[in-house]
Amino acid sequence: MSTLCTFLFSLLLFASQPLILPTAADGRWQLLQKSIGISSMHMQLLKNDRVVMYDRTDFGPSTLPLASGKCHNDPTNTVVQVDCTAHSVEYDVLSNKFRALTVQSNVWCSSGGVMPDGKLVQTGGFSDGELRVRVFSPCESCDWHETPNGLAAKRWYATNHVLPDGRQIVVGGREQFNYEFVPKNIAADTFKLHFLSETNERGVENNLYPFVFLNVDGNLFIFANNRAILLDYVNNKVVKTYPKIPGGEPRSYPSTGSAVLLPLKNLTAATIQAEVLVCGGAPKGSFVQALQGKFVKALDTCGRISITDPKPKWVLETMPLARVMGDMVLLPNGKVLVINGARSGSAGWDLGRDPVLNPVLYMPDNEIESRFKILNPTNIPRMYHSTAVLLRDGRVLVGGSNPHAYYNFTGVLYPTELSLEAFYPGYLDAKFNNLRPTIVAPKSMSGIRYSKKLKIQVVITGEVTLSLLSVTMVSPAFNTHSFSMNQRLLVLGNDKVMASGKSTYKIEVMTPGSGNLAPAGFYLLFVVHQDIPSQGIWVHLK
Repeated sequence: MSTLCTFLFSLLLFASQPLILPTAADGRWQLLQKSIGISSMHMQLLKNDRVVMYDRTDFGPSTLPLASGKCHNDPTNTVVQVDCTAHSVEYDVLSNKFRALTVQSNVWCSSGGVMPDGKLVQTGGFSDGELRVRVFSPCESCDWHETPNGLAAKRWYATNHVLPDGRQIVVGGREQFNYEFVPKNIAADTFKLHFLSETNERGVENNLYPFVFLNVDGNLFIFANNRAILLDYVNNKVVKTYPKIPGGEPRSYPSTGSAVLLPLKNLTAATIQAEVLVCGGAPKGSFVQALQGKFVKALDTCGRISITDPKPKWVLETMPLARVMGDMVLLPNGKVLVINGARSGSAGWDLGRDPVLNPVLYMPDNEIESRFKILNPTNIPRMYHSTAVLLRDGRVLVGGSNPHAYYNFTGVLYPTELSLEAFYPGYLDAKFNNLRPTIVAPKSMSGIRYSKKLKIQVVITGEVTLSLLSVTMVSPAFNTHSFSMNQRLLVLGNDKVMASGKSTYKIEVMTPGSGNLAPAGFYLLFVVHQDIPSQGIWVHLK
């Protein structure tokens, strides 16, 4: 694509969006849609720059009708047995429009991820959806396709992760102390994981939606409640047990904190470090006390641990704002956005109080006492069942918030929220336009392979510091219940940088060396200059 075409495409992208009023604070907000008809409890960006969202089918009709003749029939539904309204939508980022999708079973509190071919595979749910596997292909008119018994066990509040061999592992869920794989293997087995029963608190749980990350050695780091293991899932063997997070407070649903695998760097080194950051949550007992009308202050700490160290230790850091039910989004420049949530209470119906309207930026490479920065607030509370995902243009899409058992718009403290917003991190401020790279080669949707040299050409109109140019790759995440499954950022660096004409530069990097570092699939590739990222392009790692 020529420089001119890329420039015009960028103008078209932003021209399709509503006007934004600038503010003096870092970061700004834009209301995209007052209502998409559903409350976005689950969210996934696909390779066609469209975001699939859905809520649940058992809390009444939504405000978005389905096409004539399309209805969800569930005789066990206590609210409405025949529902002819949508509970899933596809949002087109470029046009700022959306269309209704049809789910045939209850997707409430399910999990998922994008397969190497770009299809969204989504698993489990509630009631008639608990054994379902659903597939959504990214095309103009595609809709959900469902397999009624695609799972070996009922999955509700489980976590998925894409594996180096192209399958997804599905871990845990309510009363499921095991894991399985999608697609099913021949035996359709589940594999016991005693760690999940050991971390389960009777009557409260505090280990649902476990935080699962693929380590650089191919094993899985699994955090539940207040501790973690490293699992060799192939041989069903725990190869490392990590210490409890200091203080021992729970961080998993319903004491819902959030977690990220911090950016992976130095990918060609003999030893690659992997670090996990777990932030926020609710003190032990918060769920029960909230049921009784007492809303305990959320946790204001983060635990950071190098999961590859021979003797790993947690290091605690203090956030400027306490937060439960927050989301953590990896930004293209390697920083972490902490967004959404409440200052007190717990996850669950009407159990959160005091919305946290300000996002916070976490800067992992800063000194420990200067890693957090409070950003500009929204005016829309995003409580239980809120979502957030990174978009290709560097914005963060924010939606959802339904703390109620039904759609409740009046007579409640925090109404059901059907709107969509975008948060613009500070790097999108116009004052940085002359520092912002524009990628002109390779073209979007290019295929790349493991352990190969990749040449990238960019245009930067302002003064360039070659040593501060870097390339990153981000895996789009499946976000629900304060955890972004499969979220991953790789820093490819800048092995070789040279000027190749007026305002034009060529960067040479090495692609990831294996599926342990980056499972095959579609990634967003960015060029970052002085912490200012380009608009991303899609690349297909295979």
